[in-house]
Amino acid sequence: MEIAGTLARLGNRILSMIAAIMILLMLLYGGYSLWDTVMVYRGAFLSSDLLQFKPAEDAVESPTLLELQAINPDVQGWLTIDDTHIDYPVVQGENDMEYVNKDVYGEFALSGAIFLSSLDNLEFDEGYHLLYGHHMDNGGMFGDIVEFPQESYFDSHTSGVFYLPDAAYDITLFACLEVDAYDPVVYDCDSGADRKKLLDYIKKNAVQYREIGVTAADSVMGFSTCAEAETNGRVVVFGRLTKRS
Repeated sequence: MEIAGTLARLGNRILSMIAAIMILLMLLYGGYSLWDTVMVYRGAFLSSDLLQFKPAEDAVESPTLLELQAINPDVQGWLTIDDTHIDYPVVQGENDMEYVNKDVYGEFALSGAIFLSSLDNLEFDEGYHLLYGHHMDNGGMFGDIVEFPQESYFDSHTSGVFYLPDAAYDITLFACLEVDAYDPVVYDCDSGADRKKLLDYIKKNAVQYREIGVTAADSVMGFSTCAEAETNGRVVVFGRLTKRS
């Protein structure tokens, strides 16, 4: 009986140790999950320190962007899409992977930054300019882009502004496409690409389209992010740039 009692107590201790280890593992996993969530959404929305560099709404020139460029020369402008969460500085890296996991300060951030194609020639009075941003489930970065395939959302969101240090461009949104990540027309950012071909392709394949009289002579900007359901699926919204005077 004494041996049986000893074995029972030993068994209880082992079970208690196993339970304690399981609880510790669950706490560690919970802590990691919380840390991972914080890291993913860190920088996904406009922070107070970045807010000081945001251009004035009716600005034609934005000297605050020069201050931000002094911190990171890769900063090229600031994008605002009206009535959305899209309100961020825009950078351009040496390649299209540089700012996938770096914020506007060049520091590690899983939410990345909004960035121009590395092929962009930065001549915004003409041509085609493509911006990329992560699809964040909380609407951060380009998370709101995935709402544009809905007719009601597309119809109620029609405008934005792209600011440069020495200029500003009003954006008139006119189309939304759902494409593959390797679409040869949408993702052809070469400055010599056929713009009429692009506009014809957009009109033919758009899931939402608004006739605004855009032509190959206009400057067009695209905003690309990952679709919700497909690994290689992308949602791209297009707008015409009109320089403010």
